[in-house]
Amino acid sequence: MPSKLAASAFATFARRGIRNASLDHVAAGAGVTKGSVYWHYRSKRELIRAASEHYYRSYHERMVSEMAGGGDPLAMLERILRLNVRLCLIDRANRTFTLEILALSVHDKAIRESWRAFYEGVRAEYVKLLLTARPPGVENRRDAGHVANSLLEAFEGVKLRALFEPAICSDAAEEARIVSNLLEIAGIARPATAAPAASPRRRRPSRETSAAGKDPALSCKN
Repeated sequence: MPSKLAASAFATFARRGIRNASLDHVAAGAGVTKGSVYWHYRSKRELIRAASEHYYRSYHERMVSEMAGGGDPLAMLERILRLNVRLCLIDRANRTFTLEILALSVHDKAIRESWRAFYEGVRAEYVKLLLTARPPGVENRRDAGHVANSLLEAFEGVKLRALFEPAICSDAAEEARIVSNLLEIAGIARPATAAPAASPRRRRPSRETSAAGKDPALSCKN
């Protein structure tokens, strides 16, 4: 029952916003009575923390599942970045919920510490992946830490921007653009195929070309 209520709380908070959602809404989403919610959670604040743990756990399970496939380390790093874009940015429910949690974290130390622990875990996974993949520019743990920080900053920046410009997280083209930028930060960008060089055009003789075929413009004569 607690896991079912936590999942309902997550979905309800993401859809309605934490401030506008009530325990009645959470109970209805889980198909139980309000009394059942109070049996497991004494307050809305406890339910918020449970919803956060549901999000953290779901994220971790998806990461573990993706990494279980193994394969080339660089390819795995790319797969993880693509999955994170879908989970954290393109998925509107996840994006909205985490923004709500970030806002609450400003004044709620317990929620802030909960998010910090999750964030540090994600950072550690990125560092491990970067050290294994060794993309250009990553020679040691310090390099990997810098790149991991840059990736996380990029994710959060897009998330905040999408609050005012939701179109940037709305379709496949935008998703591909975000992924491309992240791959560049990670040092594994896929270079675009260069266009073939145009063959030089043969210059037509001007009317002023001398009878000998010399162009006066190329003459050294003053």
